[in-house]
Amino acid sequence: MTQVRSKNESFTPALFTDIFDNAKMFGKNWFEKEFGQGLPAVNINETTKQFDLEFAAPGFKKEDFKISIDDGILTISAEKKEEKSEENKKFTRREFSFNSFSRSFTLPESVSMDNVDAKYTNGILKLSIPKKEETKVLPKKDIKVA
Repeated sequence: MTQVRSKNESFTPALFTDIFDNAKMFGKNWFEKEFGQGLPAVNINETTKQFDLEFAAPGFKKEDFKISIDDGILTISAEKKEEKSEENKKFTRREFSFNSFSRSFTLPESVSMDNVDAKYTNGILKLSIPKKEETKVLPKKDIKVA
């Protein structure tokens, strides 16, 4: 929300303040403040066998998620709609709620599309994406010189 100018204020300073306000443009949670919703935080961990992704997405049901891999792009999206209505003798009240997000990631060529696993528990969506057998990183081995 921007501050309302008084009659005596110049238009120019307010304009420059809005445009060049670094805290507004680049501050913490800028996206959420500007667009009213945030993207879920994600943790990505790479092991020798797979990639593990964790999304913080509380308030959804597992049926709300749509996960797809198309041409090397992993897309995770969710959509939740709620509609409540309350009827009384003199009025009807309806409340709508809509929450959604979509995040996409470019997958490396080393991943295998087979056996991708997704689980949603306690507000955390967990994905495990295995690596192809031939691209798994081998552990380091030291060779002694004789």
